[in-house]
Amino acid sequence: MKDRYLAFLAIIGAVCLLSLSYTSGDPTGYTIEELRTLYSSGDQSKWPAPHLFNEAKEGFQDIGPLPKMKFPEDNPYSEDKMELGKMLFFDPRLSKSGQISCANCHNPEIGWSDGSRVSFGHDRQTGTRNAPTLVNIGYAKTFFWDGRALTLEDQVKGPIENPVEMNFHMSLAAKNIRKIKDYKPFFVKAFGNEEVTEEKIAKAIATFERSLISPPSKFDKFVSGKKDALTDSELNGLHLFRTKANCINCHNTPYFSDQKFHNLGLTYYGRKYEDLGRYLVTQKNEDVGKFKTPTLREVSENKPYMHNGLFPELANIVMMYNAGMGRETPKADQINDPKFPHKSEMIERLNLTDEEIFDIVEFLKTLNSYKYKMRPPELPK
Repeated sequence: MKDRYLAFLAIIGAVCLLSLSYTSGDPTGYTIEELRTLYSSGDQSKWPAPHLFNEAKEGFQDIGPLPKMKFPEDNPYSEDKMELGKMLFFDPRLSKSGQISCANCHNPEIGWSDGSRVSFGHDRQTGTRNAPTLVNIGYAKTFFWDGRALTLEDQVKGPIENPVEMNFHMSLAAKNIRKIKDYKPFFVKAFGNEEVTEEKIAKAIATFERSLISPPSKFDKFVSGKKDALTDSELNGLHLFRTKANCINCHNTPYFSDQKFHNLGLTYYGRKYEDLGRYLVTQKNEDVGKFKTPTLREVSENKPYMHNGLFPELANIVMMYNAGMGRETPKADQINDPKFPHKSEMIERLNLTDEEIFDIVEFLKTLNSYKYKMRPPELPK
């Protein structure tokens, strides 16, 4: 069935590229050429209005090119600090086993993730959540799927101290680095002295991670005025993304994430793969099953998808949204359970056609740009 569906999508794609009478399916009546003129105008005020639920209107900002990266006042950017952070990011001596570095789960060869459903850590233990990409992570406001870290510097400490991941303590990791004489000149350049501390390690790695920024994608070039940057199929996918498909309600802002927490109906409450999500941080019943909206930039390079990595392809995700995601029906013993999760009211059946699903997937691919394969640096000895 899957092969038949993919073959059908391929046929649809060929038809889209060859047809001279491609139309957008937009119920308001825009032709594809009208949409091309509006979206490539460089003026968002000319774009068709997005379809927004009330829940999404607060703090809404439309999609567009990324702004310049901002660095925190207590951890400003410097080239020397970034280079030190790069070495520490790739250094397995920050782990108890001496074999696991940050790059194990955030591999530059695999879109700064690891391509696995969930990652392997200390003693080949597996976690419960998918490792997200680190590209553009400096634009995030909270970190991890449940938002338990409020700064990128705090996030750096999490995997190092997690017993399932690097299984070390920051103080011991700093002690390891302190023993390495060749690291001292790099700390002098980055911080003005050779003292190695937990805070400096976290700041250096965070600075390196903030340097991982996507160059302009096809989407960015198109909405900035390059009228022919998108095909008709990709353009129709963009318009569907902002209207009929409802994607814009969560995947908004230039980061393509509202950075809020939503329940999509994938809590698996009381079943295998159960994950209570944001609730584990807040202990609020209404947060059961809520997870942070991930960025969609570089999304086709970062499969599998969702917090648990259970969805292997983008088409799977779009089809799930089209169907209204999973059903959350309580069993007899769960009817009065105050923690029983409730799916967001923004999730509803979409009635997208197969051609529209194909177009949305094609648009999502235009958000990719980061092809640079970073070589691991030579580590101090």
